[in-house]
Amino acid sequence: MARLIAKGPFDGVLPLEEGAVRVSAVDPGPITFVRPLHGQDEAVSAALEKATGAALPAPGTVATGRSARALWCGPGAALVLGAAVEDLPGAAIVDQSDGWAVARVEGADASAVLARLTPLDLRPAGFGAGQTARTLLGHMTAQITPVGENAFEVMVFRSMAESFVHELRRAMGFVAGRARIG
Repeated sequence: MARLIAKGPFDGVLPLEEGAVRVSAVDPGPITFVRPLHGQDEAVSAALEKATGAALPAPGTVATGRSARALWCGPGAALVLGAAVEDLPGAAIVDQSDGWAVARVEGADASAVLARLTPLDLRPAGFGAGQTARTLLGHMTAQITPVGENAFEVMVFRSMAESFVHELRRAMGFVAGRARIG
């Protein structure tokens, strides 16, 4: 009889460290996509806040509650991380826990490495605590959220996990090489 073994999206490829950057896998807990149905934004936001402590976030922001974080991920939509959201009257909800790969990119050169892969301005003055963005990262769609000084949480679709690490490894090599030369 075959035995199936559960594996995380980054098993065998993370952690990774080069130069002044470290990358590690993150287990965000349950991930739920939430989108209020037409005209239900306020009611859904109140119900989400009651359930998790986090209301629906404003565009480009993160709402943090007692048991979850809600990341804006597009017009009228959020990804809720950290708590299962099973029923929100007036909302479409989809459990996407197994569909995402989440990594923490941190270190003195973290923003320089990510800047090689994304068009976002990652400087803290323009993209800091409490903000998030759905953007391109190399050839992939990603959700990038600052989570501390020189630290970012990056979410990519699980099917892109190894491509993400490949792109990141190359960018880390370029940035570390520049530091060695210069």
